[in-house]
Amino acid sequence: MNLGTLDLVSIVPWEIITQLINLLLLCLLLKHFLFKPVQNILNARQAEIDKSYADAETAQTRAEELRDEYEKRISDAKAEAADIAKAASRKAQAHYDEVVGTAKADAARLREKAEAQIEQEKKKAMNELKDEISGIAVDIASKVVEREIDEKDHEGLISEFIKGVGE
Repeated sequence: MNLGTLDLVSIVPWEIITQLINLLLLCLLLKHFLFKPVQNILNARQAEIDKSYADAETAQTRAEELRDEYEKRISDAKAEAADIAKAASRKAQAHYDEVVGTAKADAARLREKAEAQIEQEKKKAMNELKDEISGIAVDIASKVVEREIDEKDHEGLISEFIKGVGE
């Protein structure tokens, strides 16, 4: 049994050595034909990813610039709209003031004209009233001269005079 064990022990190291050599060769072949191409593929893919990130950062920077420009344009447009609104408001106020001033001046002229007409009509009415009163007074005086007036006649004449003025 000793002899059989020895043979096994002497055979085992050669098999182990050949297996180790085969394993080493297999590792070298795998490294040369598999790991290097896979590593190259991974490096190329990493370069593509890095390029994609760089492109994304560039696009993001451009988008931020465009956003800033857009916001500036919007604020400029808002300011311009506010200026236009203020100018329109000032122009409308000036037009309003002009129209109101013209209307007030026209109203004042019309009022003065109306007051002058009223004054003329008043004077005319007063003159007509004076003429009528003097005519009535002359009528009364002629009646008084024609007869002697007692108190009843006097009151009657006054009543006639008041009725004549009322007409």
